[in-house]
Amino acid sequence: MSENTPANGKTPVDFWFDPLCPWAWMTSRWMLEVEKVRDVEVRWHVMSLAVLNEDKLDELPEEYRDMLANQAWGPVRVAIAAQQLHGDDVLGPLYTALGTRFHNNGEGPTREAVAAALKDAGLPEDLAEYADKDTYDTELRASHQEGIEKVGQEVGTPVIAVPGADGEQVAFFGPVVTPAPKGEDAAKLWDGTLLVASIPGFYEIKRTRTQGPIFD
Repeated sequence: MSENTPANGKTPVDFWFDPLCPWAWMTSRWMLEVEKVRDVEVRWHVMSLAVLNEDKLDELPEEYRDMLANQAWGPVRVAIAAQQLHGDDVLGPLYTALGTRFHNNGEGPTREAVAAALKDAGLPEDLAEYADKDTYDTELRASHQEGIEKVGQEVGTPVIAVPGADGEQVAFFGPVVTPAPKGEDAAKLWDGTLLVASIPGFYEIKRTRTQGPIFD
């Protein structure tokens, strides 16, 4: 599915996100900038921090465990329900609506914010009811697994995958960046990320973060 080239001939970029993660949100806004300056098309997929961490809860701080239990399931369940009921194309606008309310507006992942985001994205507000339902958990886990298998269990969201030179996808976690680069800076980061990700045996560049996400 993910390897198919769009009919418009643009390079497909598959992006796995959890709307709760502020760093994935920053990366996603950068990818929208990349679409403006490179011949790429982003295709959105849901992954889940709750699923990613469910087998290592004992290793996590209590505050993070509480967040996963009380906040993390609802938004991804709503997102996957929207996709299943209304098609893949709704995920991008819904993610933008959710992230804008959760992060930029500081509303957090409340039921009210989710319902308002659904309305913003032109979707039925009653999809918010799926936050408490496991109706599409099988599909959620499958989408999550598709993304995480490309990079391994040691990373999180976002996961980005692009076609490699040999026809197989090249996938990576991140980049983690703030604020989201725009214009030529967005293009330079994209080109550099593709370059290092394409090197066999390359795994990681990292430095300590000295500031939190800067939401425009």
